[in-house]
Amino acid sequence: MADTLTVRTAGITTVQDLGRVGRSRYGLPVGGAADQHSARVANVLCGNDEHAPLLEITALDFACVPSADILVAVTGSPADVSVDGAARPMWEPLPVRAGDTLRVTGIRQGLRVYLAVLGSFEADYLQGSCAPDTILGFGPALRDGAELSLRRTCPAFDHPYSRIPLFRLHAPVPPFPSTWTIDVTDGPDRAEFADTAPRLFDAPFTVSPQSNHIGLRLRGDRLPRRVTQGEVLSRGVPVGAVEVPAGDELLVLHRGRGVTAGYPVLAVVTATGLSALGQVRPGQTIRFRHRTLEQAVTAHRAQRGAVDALRTRVRTAFDVLRIRAVDGD
Repeated sequence: MADTLTVRTAGITTVQDLGRVGRSRYGLPVGGAADQHSARVANVLCGNDEHAPLLEITALDFACVPSADILVAVTGSPADVSVDGAARPMWEPLPVRAGDTLRVTGIRQGLRVYLAVLGSFEADYLQGSCAPDTILGFGPALRDGAELSLRRTCPAFDHPYSRIPLFRLHAPVPPFPSTWTIDVTDGPDRAEFADTAPRLFDAPFTVSPQSNHIGLRLRGDRLPRRVTQGEVLSRGVPVGAVEVPAGDELLVLHRGRGVTAGYPVLAVVTATGLSALGQVRPGQTIRFRHRTLEQAVTAHRAQRGAVDALRTRVRTAFDVLRIRAVDGD
């Protein structure tokens, strides 16, 4: 029988990856990890391909037990990580022995934590991705007692000084502030807002509890259109579209969004801004910051460059410890 990872406390946990790239043309939401940066780093720290399945833990506590020795990495929002009651660090590879209980508790500041396992685990796929699709009913949240089949295990190893962390790989950890700054570029309907458009950047917005992976509802200053051509016809909209309905809320579409919508789009959240937006909790405030396309691309390349540099450090460390990575398999 295959070795397994058994979920003891599921909380709100789903099996995720980076989503259905290129499937929007068929009407499918892209889906995938809400915080793509943290998900990528978790897999890279385990020597996996960055698209490998991993767990996305939202808000509530989580616990699991492996049937064999494994290597994991926990990234994302600050939380308390422990193995059989002993505190362990986030954003580093972490050995867990067979039968030990790995717990993630006290998620704070942000909303989501990512748990990757060396070699990943078996998952069902839809259109090239294991990411859940709530509209189609694919990929439901895990329940207590769920078992995930491990693709491989990790030879047991230990540091000669057990109180000293085994790795110091300097993963690129993003900030988790009390007020979030979300970068955006101009949207296709920017001109329709004329002198009201700058209000998007003048005051903070509060995230409504009626927010989820499909989109966030934001409360703040109204942004009335100054130039109208009647109602906007339904059309394709990107992930990150900042829509302005007629009411007193903004809508920011996230990775679970439908591929068409009919509200005017004032701005579009950048790729780096989307990862940050995936960590914003209901009740927290955000401020939008305008960026040119060139600035947005530069920031995205810098973030991806930091992950690539981390991958090189992980390979070097794994070679020294004779751990066989599976990056690129």
